[in-house]
Amino acid sequence: MKKIGIVMGSDSDLPVIQKCADTLKEFGVPFEVHIYSAHRTPSEARDFACSARENGFGAIIAAAGMAAHLAGAIAANTTLPVIGIPCKGVNLDGIDALLSTVQMPSGIPVATVAIGGGANAALLAIQILAVEDAALAEKLTQKRANDAKKVLEKNAAVFQEFQK
Repeated sequence: MKKIGIVMGSDSDLPVIQKCADTLKEFGVPFEVHIYSAHRTPSEARDFACSARENGFGAIIAAAGMAAHLAGAIAANTTLPVIGIPCKGVNLDGIDALLSTVQMPSGIPVATVAIGGGANAALLAIQILAVEDAALAEKLTQKRANDAKKVLEKNAAVFQEFQK
């Protein structure tokens, strides 16, 4: 199975990355986590992206706040799928990171999840790997069924509560 590369711009993004890592662990998907800044360590970020395919990665998740150029910098240096997670910053509550991540030029796509969407970034990466992995696809199907069951159980409880 291919592994997922997770890159964050700084350790302040760790709470978001933890959700991502937890989701990947739940599915048994191997991953690596690194801190590379698009601005402070551009050479290291570029080297990681350029060698990702040959190093066994199937997709890369990049989390960053504020200017949030990391996902784009990674995507510019690989043809692997890149998923950007915009993270909240101190000034604009993550809207700046969202806009920086989602506004990529034609030819350099970055899939973008919600602000702080670590779990969804991991699930999207898993879906990418599941295109060619039937066992992983089945795990995704089972998770969706379990999630639906939980919602319906809550629905039944709320329905009963308000019927009194």
